[in-house]
Amino acid sequence: MRWLVGWSSTAAGALSGSGGYDGRFDGRLDGRLDGHEAYGGHGGHIGLDGETLHPVGSQLLWGDPDPLWAVGDWRPDEVRTVKADAQSRIAVLGTCGATDEQLRVGLFAARGGALRHLTAWSGSYTAIVQVGRRITVCGDLAGARPVFHTPWAGGTAYATAALPLADLIEANLDFGHLAALLAAPDVPAALQDSTPYDGVRRVPPGHALILRAGAREIAGYEQVASLAVAAPTADPDSAVDAVRDALVEAVRARLSAPRHVPDIDPGPVPGMGPAERRAARGMPVPGIGADLSGGPASGTLALLAAGLPGMPGTVLGHGTGAGERLLAVTFNDLTVRGREEEVERAVALAANPRLHHVVVAGGEETLPYADLDGPLTDEPGPSLVAAARHRARLAAGSADHFTGYGARQVLDAHPARLADLLMDRKRRHLVRPVAALTKADGSVLVPARVYGAARRLARTPYRTGVDGLAERLLQRRFDDPGSAVGASLAALTWGGPGPAARWLTGEALAEVSVRLQGAALRNGVGPGQRPGDHRARAALTRHAADLRILEQAVEIRSQRLHAPFLDNQVVRACRALPETLRVQPGARAAILRTVLKDSGVTDLPPGWGAPSQASANAATRAGLRLATDPLLTLFDAPLLAEAGLIEARVVRKALRAAAAGEPLPLDGLADLISLELWLRRLLSRRGTCWTGTPARARAVPAGIAPQRRAVSSGG
Repeated sequence: MRWLVGWSSTAAGALSGSGGYDGRFDGRLDGRLDGHEAYGGHGGHIGLDGETLHPVGSQLLWGDPDPLWAVGDWRPDEVRTVKADAQSRIAVLGTCGATDEQLRVGLFAARGGALRHLTAWSGSYTAIVQVGRRITVCGDLAGARPVFHTPWAGGTAYATAALPLADLIEANLDFGHLAALLAAPDVPAALQDSTPYDGVRRVPPGHALILRAGAREIAGYEQVASLAVAAPTADPDSAVDAVRDALVEAVRARLSAPRHVPDIDPGPVPGMGPAERRAARGMPVPGIGADLSGGPASGTLALLAAGLPGMPGTVLGHGTGAGERLLAVTFNDLTVRGREEEVERAVALAANPRLHHVVVAGGEETLPYADLDGPLTDEPGPSLVAAARHRARLAAGSADHFTGYGARQVLDAHPARLADLLMDRKRRHLVRPVAALTKADGSVLVPARVYGAARRLARTPYRTGVDGLAERLLQRRFDDPGSAVGASLAALTWGGPGPAARWLTGEALAEVSVRLQGAALRNGVGPGQRPGDHRARAALTRHAADLRILEQAVEIRSQRLHAPFLDNQVVRACRALPETLRVQPGARAAILRTVLKDSGVTDLPPGWGAPSQASANAATRAGLRLATDPLLTLFDAPLLAEAGLIEARVVRKALRAAAAGEPLPLDGLADLISLELWLRRLLSRRGTCWTGTPARARAVPAGIAPQRRAVSSGG
């Protein structure tokens, strides 16, 4: 894991010194940096016994009274700082396409209060600006790079990970948040700004944390569409061109970064080739690679990365002068049939001479639930149950590996966007999506049902929708979608119960209901967005959060996963796409096909972009069936039952039924199992994220105490 952490204290006085650190990270993690003393000393907080408190494995970027550290195995080019004067400086952590001069201009703009400039560069990064005693930390639009904060020592501590802050304040678990994760994971009103740790708060996507001598403020830097006035009609061709430009710049930002060489291979192993040795030792292939699943998202990134100038596969000082081919990795699941056409398309794409194709075959050992051991992640996420599956694919990847995660969430239309079209009086654009649903279902009643649901949602105020969800949870009304039409109808609301809600106790559901009602009262008229836009942003936030957890769970030393579709500029360009284009069947493949065509890639295999007929549920059900006994053992005495969120016998019954093939929501079981796994890993950990006297304590010091009520903290 890699994160940044710092705090803003109430101590008086300005930063001292005028020289020293030139803004370049030298790669050392020993806590010493040439010249940092000019910024006010060691940057630590003095503990009870006079010891200095600072993060373990940290690199100090600037010191007291408001220090900032980079923690983890950051590459030298991933941490940059630029100083304008003794009182103003900016730090950028991650992959950022801005030059030092552009960082300086962004610093000047932020000094005047313009925060959006800090989020408009290509790449995926976190920007921190310090102007005197004012500190500004910008989160991203998708939520893949969140910012957390908590009151501490009379001021405010902040970080890009929640666990370090939980260790700092010895936070207990927030059972209300855990219940909301299971009961309504796609509803921001239920999750609010809480985290699994009581007292640690999250900055919403599209917002920045502003600290002034310890006092905190949350400020939005992105405009929100008005509910009163229809959005201006965008030209589809110009909007798609903007998506192309943003994607190309996102890929180019990665290609222009210095190449990273993993640890040198220590030598041969009898019976193993170089690739097998690297995989066995957890070492990625040097250079740049990409997923090539056969789908449109990963194929677009692979072809863009291979086609842009700059020799994407060449490592500085290694290989031939002409450059090496980009490594394209395809995962072929041998246990589940139905993806043969996608694999064939991937093979056809890999015939490009710029690509070197590797197919990773997966057997029963790569099914979901096959391996329940893994590292502790910052937060829980449903991807924990399939981490071994993804790790097998990424072990054959490159040091810098492109993935197509997020394309569906930023390009596809959430079903609730049909209500947005009705609000904007664009009824005729509902014809094609409704016709596609009718064809899939085969019933002549589908158009009337879909139109009626969209019309109700368009006329339902936000507060009424949230109150309705709270009532559904109290009454335990959980409908099974059953088909594509049923899922679309269920999504035509301001928010719905999560798939795991049916297995929660009544007390846990009541707690989430109270959170929903309280959020509706605090928000007043609502989030200021149309229902479709609101639901789409919430779905993107959840997907980005799960990708962040997946990246931590499958982390391979010296490897970086890149998801350009979640970059700020790509998200902005995709949000500017007109809804009339977005809701059409096959819109995502058509947009990406146009992006490739305008970039000079026209030779695509037949059927490229066609929706996959393979169901992810087939692999999940197969893995669940094989892992039934370990999962039943896991829920013999689950921690979730100790917290009062579930009854163990109910979940065990559901596991047996799902393994037998009954039509239960498998993603709901994944939510339950992943949360139970995460809780066990958290409570069994040793050590802490901090050194110094207070750091010998850690998050959740007392464990989970049996409770008479399901939840004890409303959040």
